[in-house]
Amino acid sequence: MARLYLFAEGQTEQTFADNLLKQELARHQVYMHNPILIAHAKKKGRTHRGGGRKYAPMKNDIIRFLKQEKKEDVFFTTMIDLYAIHPDFPRLVESESMGQDPLQRVEFLEQCFAEDIGDHRFIPYIQLHEYEAYLFSDPTCFKYLDTERTKEIETLQAIASQYQTPELINDGQETAPSKRIIAQFPDYGKAKSTFGPQLAERIGLQKIRSKCEHFNRWLSRLESLNKADLENGK
Repeated sequence: MARLYLFAEGQTEQTFADNLLKQELARHQVYMHNPILIAHAKKKGRTHRGGGRKYAPMKNDIIRFLKQEKKEDVFFTTMIDLYAIHPDFPRLVESESMGQDPLQRVEFLEQCFAEDIGDHRFIPYIQLHEYEAYLFSDPTCFKYLDTERTKEIETLQAIASQYQTPELINDGQETAPSKRIIAQFPDYGKAKSTFGPQLAERIGLQKIRSKCEHFNRWLSRLESLNKADLENGK
C-alpha cells in the first residue's frame, strides 16, 4: 500500500480531503495520512500553518517531510489555490502570459513547483481557481443551506452554465467562485470550512470529477500511486 501526505491550503480543503478523498484513495490501496495545513511562516522555531501561501515556508516544510520519509512508496501532494497565489511562487510572472488559457497556466506552475522541490514523489496540485469551483458542479447543493432560496440557486446555475467547466470560473476579486457564492449565500462566507466540505459531499465526488477535468486528472494519478511504475518514479 502506498502512503500519501497532503498539504492543504486551509481547513476547507483539509476537511474535504479527510472526508472524501481519504476513503476514495483507500479503495485503490493508497493510505492518506491526516491532511496537513500547509506552512505559511516559521517564527522562533515554530511552524505556522494555514491561511497563507508564502512560498518559502511552504517549500521548506514539504522538503522537511520528504527528508523524514525517504521510502519510495511514500508520496506528497498539495491542494492550494491558483486564486491569489503568492507573488514569490516560482516563475509566476512568466505564467501570466498564459492567462488566456488557465489550464495551461496552472499545469505550467505545477511543473515549476515539482521542479523546484526536486523529488519525483512530490505531485503538486493547484486548484483552478479555488476550492469553491467544485461546488458549481451542481449548485442545487445549496438547498442544504436554504431550501427556499431558489432564485439564488438559479443564479449560481446560470453562472455555471456559462463555462465549459466550473474550473474556468475566473479569479477576479469579485467574480472568483467563492465571491459569487457569498453574494448569493452570505452565510457561506461565515463558515466556509464547515459548509464547503458538506456541500461537496451532497454533490458527490464522482459528479465533481465529471465536471472538473484538472481535479479529476490529479485524483486519478493519486489513485494509481500503488502501481509499480509510479513507485519507481517513472
